[in-house]
Amino acid sequence: MILKQGLFITFEGGDGAGKTTLIEEIARQLSSEGFAICKTREPGGTQFGEQVRALVLHQAVPLSPYAELCLFLASRAQHILEVIGPALESSMIVLCDRFNDSSIAYQGIARGLGKEKVSEFCNFISEGLQPQLTLYLDVDPELGISRATKKKTYDRIESEGPLFQAKIREAFLAIHRDNPRRFHRLDASLPPARVYEEAMKSIHPLLSKHV
Repeated sequence: MILKQGLFITFEGGDGAGKTTLIEEIARQLSSEGFAICKTREPGGTQFGEQVRALVLHQAVPLSPYAELCLFLASRAQHILEVIGPALESSMIVLCDRFNDSSIAYQGIARGLGKEKVSEFCNFISEGLQPQLTLYLDVDPELGISRATKKKTYDRIESEGPLFQAKIREAFLAIHRDNPRRFHRLDASLPPARVYEEAMKSIHPLLSKHV
């Protein structure tokens, strides 16, 4: 099935929200419907981006919040150049695990660099590219952490504890309040099948506009 233009959908949420599971299910369903899918993540998606991911998330060296933001945005710029931009130009559906909203929530709000300043910086680096839809998987930090503890290892940000995760949740909810048409909240405490159903209710109306 050919889209008239590409469709950019991003996914946001704290630790243990279930983004990876949801993206996999959506990609599988849309592929079965005949859509061309580009599934990617941030930081990452390119060779350079994966190197940045390893540096930011898995190094024990303390990072300035400014350095952290710049590294994430450097990865994003290359990601758009190599992956997201070409996929959208090819009329694909791009499913991206995190994008500008994560930078605004984590560095802009939770780390105190300033929501507006980080928003402007993100917009500059991404050359104004915005998703048509963002699905935010909202989960209580304690539940998210309990889910995340099933993993064997934790990255640097996941290790920062419940108070930081609570700040992240409040930051995402603030973004939701400011952008209700684009930024859809999903109750990630529900069973994965229910979360998937609610996500597809948000996605299918967009598909009819782009076919």
